[in-house]
Amino acid sequence: MSDAADDILTKPLGVADKAARPRFALRSSAGAITGAGVLALVLLAGGVALTGDPRGGEPRAQAVIEIREAPASSPPRVADAAPPVPKGPAQSASEIEQASGVSVFRPDGSTAPDAPVIIRVPNATQVKLTPAPDPRLTERGRHGPLPRIGEGRLRPLDVYARPEEPGNGPRIAVLVSGLGIGENATLGAIARLPAAVSLALSPYGGDLEKTATRAREAGHEILLQLPMEPFDYPDSDPGPQTLLASARPGENLDRAAWAMSRFPGFIGAVNFMGAKLMNEPAALEPVLKDLSARGLGFVDDGSASGSQIAGVAAKTKLPTARAEIVIDAIARPDAIDAELARLETIARQKGSVLASASASPLTIDRLSRWSRDLEARGVRLVPVSVLLRRAGVAKLTSAAP
Repeated sequence: MSDAADDILTKPLGVADKAARPRFALRSSAGAITGAGVLALVLLAGGVALTGDPRGGEPRAQAVIEIREAPASSPPRVADAAPPVPKGPAQSASEIEQASGVSVFRPDGSTAPDAPVIIRVPNATQVKLTPAPDPRLTERGRHGPLPRIGEGRLRPLDVYARPEEPGNGPRIAVLVSGLGIGENATLGAIARLPAAVSLALSPYGGDLEKTATRAREAGHEILLQLPMEPFDYPDSDPGPQTLLASARPGENLDRAAWAMSRFPGFIGAVNFMGAKLMNEPAALEPVLKDLSARGLGFVDDGSASGSQIAGVAAKTKLPTARAEIVIDAIARPDAIDAELARLETIARQKGSVLASASASPLTIDRLSRWSRDLEARGVRLVPVSVLLRRAGVAKLTSAAP
């Protein structure tokens, strides 16, 4: 290789003086290249053996990472803090409804997604009834808790009643019976009827304490249906706990006690059937006397002719009222509407009147429609207790709970 070529290949960049540096000869041969390759492999293998890293021969850099504590942040303001989430077991839909007071149901019992539903949201401004049971008015019986008169002659009829709202003009009291048996019918009556309408629960229903609580939370005062013997018993059978005209007084009182222990908070009783028993003063008197001694009232639903309730009740000092109209005695829309119109006429003539009805869907619908603009017609609804306590019987107490 010529000097010129040697200079080009061996002269370091930036070095001008050729004589000032040693000269090397570059030889290119197969043996030299092979030797260099072997040497490189030996060096690489040695690096792996010493460091365990196939890239151990490469340049490395080390960096020191210092861990510092984050600066303390100021605590969140109370207004910005998230409210604590209560912990506890999961609740069912019915438990949530009961806790919130909101009721959701389907009037026709359908479970189809597009079926109509009624949602009742409690009104914070509505009349609040005294919680039940009140321990001052409760005693233990053979079948469970029973109502009683408390100290100071305090009666369940007074404590559990819905207060009468102020107003003037003719008054109508309506008692709807037969609740507690069918859930949809019961919830429909509670949700759709005005709170001033009183409700009577059958002792044969299921989960009656919950039903009674729902009704009273919605503002309805409640009564107990007492199953009583009709003339065509047992063809018409009020149930296994029927009070019979031929039974011994102790037996009827025990059956009445069973019915009264089924749920708390009722202001009195109303007959379920019972035409025969209510025409037998001797069999009727012990039962009415017991109701009076417990501070309750009694409503004759008006379905039985020749009832002896009024005379026996006066003898036992039991507050009593009798329904003058059975609204749905003929279960047709036009017939029910005609009876409701007649009810208004009687109220304007007498000042006040009591009517009874069943809890059938048809009756609930007609009552709901009729009551919407009742006050605009100059008539107001009042609870049954208003008429019971003003039925000409001396009131035992005026004490408030």
